[in-house]
Amino acid sequence: MMNAEMTADDLIVLVQGYNPKTNEALIRDAFAFGAEMHEGQFRHSGEPYFTHPVSVAAILTEQQLDDATIITALLHDTIEDTKASYAVVEKRFGREVAELVDGVTKLTNLQLNSSETKQAENFRKLFMAMSKDLRVILVKLADRLHNMRTIKSMRTDKQHQKARETMDIYAPLAGRMGMQWMREELEDLAFRVLNPEARASIIRRFITLQRETGDVIQRITGDMRAELEKAGIEADVFGRAKKPYSIWRKMEEKEQSFSRLSDIYGFRVLTQSEEDCYRTLGAIHRRWRAVPGRFKDYISQPKTNGYRSIHTTVSGRDGKRVEVQIRTGQMHDVAETGVAAHWSYRDGVRSRNPFAVDPAKWINQLTEQFDAEEDHEDFLEAVKLEMYADQVFCFTPKGDVVKLPRGATPIDFAYAIHTRIGNACVGAKVDGMRVPLWTRVKNGQSIDIITAQGQTPQVTWLDIATTGKAKAAIRRSLREVDRERFIKLGQELARAAFSHVGKRVTEKVLRTAAKNMRVKNADEVLARLGRSEVTGNEVVQSVYPDITPKDGDQVDSARAVVGLKPGQSFDRAPCCSPLPGERIVGITFRGKGVTVHAIDCARLSAYEDQPERWIDLRWHEGSHPAIYGAVIDITLGNGAGVLGRICTLIGEASANISDMEFIERRPDFYRLLIYVDLRDAAHLHSLMTTLEAESDVAAISRRRDGAIKMPTEKTA
Repeated sequence: MMNAEMTADDLIVLVQGYNPKTNEALIRDAFAFGAEMHEGQFRHSGEPYFTHPVSVAAILTEQQLDDATIITALLHDTIEDTKASYAVVEKRFGREVAELVDGVTKLTNLQLNSSETKQAENFRKLFMAMSKDLRVILVKLADRLHNMRTIKSMRTDKQHQKARETMDIYAPLAGRMGMQWMREELEDLAFRVLNPEARASIIRRFITLQRETGDVIQRITGDMRAELEKAGIEADVFGRAKKPYSIWRKMEEKEQSFSRLSDIYGFRVLTQSEEDCYRTLGAIHRRWRAVPGRFKDYISQPKTNGYRSIHTTVSGRDGKRVEVQIRTGQMHDVAETGVAAHWSYRDGVRSRNPFAVDPAKWINQLTEQFDAEEDHEDFLEAVKLEMYADQVFCFTPKGDVVKLPRGATPIDFAYAIHTRIGNACVGAKVDGMRVPLWTRVKNGQSIDIITAQGQTPQVTWLDIATTGKAKAAIRRSLREVDRERFIKLGQELARAAFSHVGKRVTEKVLRTAAKNMRVKNADEVLARLGRSEVTGNEVVQSVYPDITPKDGDQVDSARAVVGLKPGQSFDRAPCCSPLPGERIVGITFRGKGVTVHAIDCARLSAYEDQPERWIDLRWHEGSHPAIYGAVIDITLGNGAGVLGRICTLIGEASANISDMEFIERRPDFYRLLIYVDLRDAAHLHSLMTTLEAESDVAAISRRRDGAIKMPTEKTA
């Protein structure tokens, strides 16, 4: 951590340590310009504000980054917080630096801690900024790291907001970029704010453990060095205790206490060559017992961010487990800086690390699967999922490697090959054995996807799939299938609604409705009708605005109930949804008027000891308009045209369908709730008698359990 007195000379010394050919004059100029722009500004701690950009630049020197990134760090708040402008920065420091500073400014303006939907939109913007130049996010991560290191000077509520945002977004993003050290430090700094008691408890237990067992790390590193010397392998061995948050997460995941948690120590072996990595693995496995299922070879199958290493977990005679990572020095450089290794300098030239991944390719891989995702919350879920994902490597029957996140299933594998393969998937074979589609795939397995013509994705696949790409493709396909189903349902509803007023549905009529309702085409009108976004009456009115039901003199809906005081409002109780013609009683509510219940409603028992709230009511005699909702629970045979005939019968009975809800689907029948608007109880009885007579109706009843959507309040 850098102190407040750091000068331009101090910073230049840090840069020259890895890049002797640095543009010293330009860095000195940027230092002077930043200091001038932030003159008179102070941090919450009382320190001059410019100490913050200098500290951010110093953090980036630890990753041996190029001059443009270091200068951007010094200037990253100038466009946002001072009188400096893009044009001024461009003129003085060049287009590259100005673009980077502008990118960091735009990231700073994203409120990533806001609501889920807004957060998802901002994630899109974050990825767009990253795809333009990944160095923008490197500066932003260093900026966040320094802010978290100095967070104690902020207000408590602000500390919690920043810590939560760090834990949800910046820490996993650093991990996804391969900067594991930064991820761990960000997590631990956030953990200190969000759950200080848990963190302190783990540290206390560590101290107790060290008192009881002595220095385990020194003992095990000594043993490992001895084994490697015996095998003639030149390597460096390092050991450390895992960070408090890492231990806490393991305790939560495994539901184990600290005393039962075994792998709380991690060891790293840095070898001279790739061949020595595998020789080291052999030596360690000969000396200690390998824990099954904990071996991963990221050297032969690297992660997308360039990470290469062998991971294994071994246990000694005392049963203590330790995790060991084995890699070469060059692999370690990438493991420490991740995607940032692309810009690292050594001895004045860009380091040509053969394991550094191309940032453009990496960001394209990360973003392409989210491009088609329309639902913002789904997008956010997929982004977070992908960020936290570890990887497994599986093989196609031809031997091609497919990388998937840990926990992936054959469905994810199918979509990773091609969307067409995923959509047509009906089964899978893993290592030649037929397995269910929800099977979790493992490293090194060979997977063969079985497809069938005419197969389409199932809704249940959304629970089985884990990758953003698979989930997006499944949702897209389901939307298309649902749209076709809703259009068919909309056709039947439209036919019933238009026949109710003596008109026929033609293509021209639907085009006119689309034009008047301002939707793109006739199919969209039908789809909205099928989804219950509009009613049949609204579609009819859009084409024939002058047509009104010829029901003679009707009871005014505002005076439908007799027995209310003048000006007293009422609504129908959703639990029983009484219809005109049924015996009713009113219950008064202070400030809410009167709720009308059917006389036999079970909910009335709650008011037995409050007789002063009961009002004797009755429905007005006469013809009521068909505006009173009821729900019919109907079971139909699953045959062609059955639902259409039912919709037609309802329309012919002068009832309007306001909604439908499928609650059970079987190959031979399906059960659904039909929401209808009726005149009175006699109208309901007549309609149900008509439907019951239909041969394809297996069962029918009135549903009275609160499913009714309440009409607007009326005034007596």
